Amino acid sequence: MDNGSVNVGVGSFEVSNFDPESFDLSRFGLFTEIIDDERYKRSVERFKERKIALPTFSQLADPNKIPQSIRTSLSDVDRNDADPLNLYRVHWYNDFEGGFVDIPDHVILTSEMTGVESPIIVAFGNRFPMIAAHKVLAAYSCLVPRVVTGQYDPTVHRAIWPSTGNYARGGVAISRLMGCRGVAVLPENMSRERFEWLDEWIANPEDVIKTTGSESNVKEIYDACNELEKDPGNFILNQFSEFSNHIGHHEVTSRALEHLYLAAAEKHPGLKLAAFVAASGSAGTLAAGERLKSDYGAQIVAVEALECPTMLYNGFGEHNIQGIGDKHIPLIHNVTNTDVVVAVSDRACDELGVVFNTPEGAAYLADLGVDPSIISQLGHFGLSGICNVLAAIKTAKTLGLSAEDAIVTVATDGAELYASEREAMAANRYVDGFSSSDASTAVEEHLLGADSSHVEVLDEIGRNRIFNLGYYTWVEQQGIEFDDFEMRRDQQVWKHLQKLAPIWDELIEEFNNQTGVLANR
Repeated sequence: MDNGSVNVGVGSFEVSNFDPESFDLSRFGLFTEIIDDERYKRSVERFKERKIALPTFSQLADPNKIPQSIRTSLSDVDRNDADPLNLYRVHWYNDFEGGFVDIPDHVILTSEMTGVESPIIVAFGNRFPMIAAHKVLAAYSCLVPRVVTGQYDPTVHRAIWPSTGNYARGGVAISRLMGCRGVAVLPENMSRERFEWLDEWIANPEDVIKTTGSESNVKEIYDACNELEKDPGNFILNQFSEFSNHIGHHEVTSRALEHLYLAAAEKHPGLKLAAFVAASGSAGTLAAGERLKSDYGAQIVAVEALECPTMLYNGFGEHNIQGIGDKHIPLIHNVTNTDVVVAVSDRACDELGVVFNTPEGAAYLADLGVDPSIISQLGHFGLSGICNVLAAIKTAKTLGLSAEDAIVTVATDGAELYASEREAMAANRYVDGFSSSDASTAVEEHLLGADSSHVEVLDEIGRNRIFNLGYYTWVEQQGIEFDDFEMRRDQQVWKHLQKLAPIWDELIEEFNNQTGVLANR
């Protein structure tokens, strides 16, 4: 091609001539106006009838903007009830009692526990309502733009939520709160707790579809959705390809993590934000790194399981870090803006999950000098949260970070979702009980022993190699147009997408005006 083109093996794309006016957002369902008046009117009537008001992305990013009448009413609503008011809790500023906090609940891990000087700031996702995981934000981000533009009709469509667990649960919860029928599609071998929750929230057993395999079997989920899509009454909201997932985290999660960093920097003048770490999963959470990188220079670190090292080694396999399903590159992963890739073993996450939730583990960490206030917070780490912490440690060692370099990450969910996994560990690995010696072995090997192995600091070749892997899933298997696949190399495309949230906020406000629910509170 001529000047401005990049040859990358799969194809080439002119990265310097992006024209927002010619970018057809409709190809991805990203409309900025009402496209079906009849569907829109039926949605307005449904929401008016059920007294459902919708929060804006701006309000979820800064809950101080939520109307006081809503905040007052929330005091009488349990955070885990199927009450539409809980839509106003789909943010990072909740406590466990249902109140709002001034700064997101978090913990800052110190060198006594991590073995690195860099403070590791971890935001807790189990403060989110209904599902105790931050995927409820992704689900809301995907459904609300479809409703307020007249694409999705709750009186006609079933919302299909393909996932390896938490997003499907989040989608079911958001569906009920928004007067819709939700269908969970997830692998049959996910944790028992996920299915127990679904049993409580779904009235029709046929609305839980169990696909073959476990965490790594994402293609089987896609295959099931392709069959479901043949029915026009089914509306697929695939978190791996819904760019609104990216946009929601860019708008909401990034600002919460920025808040945590700035609060830490206020106490530690000169503290820099060196990196943002998140397991890939659907790649939605990774979008938070886009703002942190542009505003503070933070490197974006994408994490995967060592047992299924798709990005790192073009590999495959099975793993148990539930919540980071892989064997493919999500369409919404901005690969060409990713700086580092890290792989973490599921054995490390499993064993540390036991350490963090047993008296023997707590006692060993206390002997290391870990502050009791930190130890008391470790029950808020699910398997993927532990994975993120280990990846943050490996990142700090690889990049040679100091006490002046903060790393931010998230614990997507908490240990409460994995009691059955710890029971299995006790039955199979710790048949004589979990001992202080077991705690010592796990901590020394996986936590303090985390090193710079299985880490790649990406250059242009590395980024394009990972980007190209997505071709097989999205173009060959899922039928994405080649030009739509290729244009994602261009950072201007992503910057354009990230400007949609304020436009959708205007549509949300107008939708609320049409229902009159807020005005009548």
